[in-house]
Amino acid sequence: MKFLPNIAMFRRGSPEMLLLLLVIAMPLSMSSWMVLINNFAVDRAAFDGADIGMLQSVREIPGFLSFAFVFTLLIWREQTVLLMSLILLGLGTAAAGFFPTYVGLLATTVVMSLGFHYYEAASQSLTLQWIDKRHTAALLGSLLSAGSLASLFAFALVWLAFDLIGLDYAWTYALVGMITVAIGIYAWAAFPRFTAKVEQRRSLILRRRYWLFYALTFMSGARRQIFVVFAVFMLVERFDYDVGTITLLFMVNHFINIFLAPYVGRVIGRIGERPALIFEYIGLIAVFTAYAFVSNATAAAGLFIIDHLFFALAIAIKTYFQKIADPADVAPSTGVSFTINHIAAVVIPAAFGLIWLTNPAAVFLAGAAMAAISLILSILIPNLPAPGNETTLSRPTAAAQPAA
Repeated sequence: MKFLPNIAMFRRGSPEMLLLLLVIAMPLSMSSWMVLINNFAVDRAAFDGADIGMLQSVREIPGFLSFAFVFTLLIWREQTVLLMSLILLGLGTAAAGFFPTYVGLLATTVVMSLGFHYYEAASQSLTLQWIDKRHTAALLGSLLSAGSLASLFAFALVWLAFDLIGLDYAWTYALVGMITVAIGIYAWAAFPRFTAKVEQRRSLILRRRYWLFYALTFMSGARRQIFVVFAVFMLVERFDYDVGTITLLFMVNHFINIFLAPYVGRVIGRIGERPALIFEYIGLIAVFTAYAFVSNATAAAGLFIIDHLFFALAIAIKTYFQKIADPADVAPSTGVSFTINHIAAVVIPAAFGLIWLTNPAAVFLAGAAMAAISLILSILIPNLPAPGNETTLSRPTAAAQPAA
């Protein structure tokens, strides 16, 4: 049963159970929004390619502005921000289908995206604060597994509502969005307010000793764009994959993650962050290089699935930060890291899109080069990261202790 989540860690009324409930609620809205948005925008809002590009750029703006997450803590507790953000995500999704215009769709997208990105920042921050370092990697793997299961359920729910029952876009969006809202309200009422071990700083923080975490986070965001934007586009443009087949590939990826992610989390907890990330980036160099020269449709789909399997290993970046961070820095640093991660989301699609017009293979070879840079960075992670021992270039201080 190593490939299944450890149910015992999710005790009733515990912080772990709250995180599990919310990680199930979030994909119900987000995955449904993503799978329907292109068809809805074209069919009901008459979007063209430029409009879709603008919509996706607008969607990334709240992620780029995630550094402002820390300022919400001046008004609300972090757990309150977490639940408010989830409810906002649900409301933005529920409203999307009722505003089939250019301005209306941009507006509901901003609301949805603001809820999603601030939920993600709060969820990651509270996970690193609430969960003991010895168990964080395993818990993150189990949560990733649960999120993949919820995404599969969202795909099935959209298919049932849209194709079988015949609900309109508006009512399908409303259904999944309001389920998310209902779960958020239930969590607000049913769970106590959990206290963090250390009060969080409520100001922006950029620390020199976290530089390796920032660099790994930036490169992770760049790698995500190669997968989300150009790997999918290659399957459509070069190999004529239709919407149904692309959706099926995503479903396969999520299905595999249900079983693989808990195992990956436990392995990271056992072997440490450095070997896990070295393995990830060596694999990505091979995958991106293969993308550049693949000429068979089935092989391309196989690469797409293999590429997605490496996403679970990104857990190691979060647990590495947890081990080196001042406990009071977790919340503000999480917001800053989301902004750093989204710098690539703003720059890469547009810049690499121009390269794609003349040389698609160069885009993936650039991705391989990014993976090589990430590999070099991962080698700098010490075997026992801790405050004062953040990189292999650090001089361990008396304060540096092996991670518990």
